[in-house]
Amino acid sequence: MENLKLQANDDTLYTVLDAIEAHLDENDCPNDVKTRILIAVEEIYVNIAHYAYGGNEGEAQVQMDVSQDPRCCQVVFRDKGIPYNPLEKEDPDISLSAGEREIGGLGIYMVKQYMDKVEYRYEEGYNILTIEKRLDKAGV
Repeated sequence: MENLKLQANDDTLYTVLDAIEAHLDENDCPNDVKTRILIAVEEIYVNIAHYAYGGNEGEAQVQMDVSQDPRCCQVVFRDKGIPYNPLEKEDPDISLSAGEREIGGLGIYMVKQYMDKVEYRYEEGYNILTIEKRLDKAGV
C-alpha cells in the first residue's frame, strides 16, 4: 500500500505519479491499464491542486492499494478543501466541437470513462474521491 501526504500543487504531481506507477509496475499492471490509471490520477490531483483550496495551497492525501483477488487498483484522494462532488457535474456533450462545448468537466468525464468505479463522499471535513480499476486486460 502506498500512502502519500503532501502539499497539493503542480510540483508534487510527479511525486504522486511516480509512486503510483512504481506500485503498478510492482504488481505487473498491463501498460494500457496503467496509462488509464495515471491519466485519471493526474486529472484528479491537478483539480485538487488548482481548485480545492480556492487558489491557496493545501494538503492532499493519496492512498493506493492493489488487491489480488480480483486484481484491482484502488486510489483514494483526500483533501480538506471546499466541499465539492465532481461526479454531480453534468457530463460534457462530446458530440459538440471544442469551441461549442462549455469549458470544464472533460477531465472528470475521462476519469469516469477510464475507471471501473468512481465514488465521492464528504466525511469529517474531507473530500474523499475513490477510483478503482481492474488490472487485467478485461479492465480496459
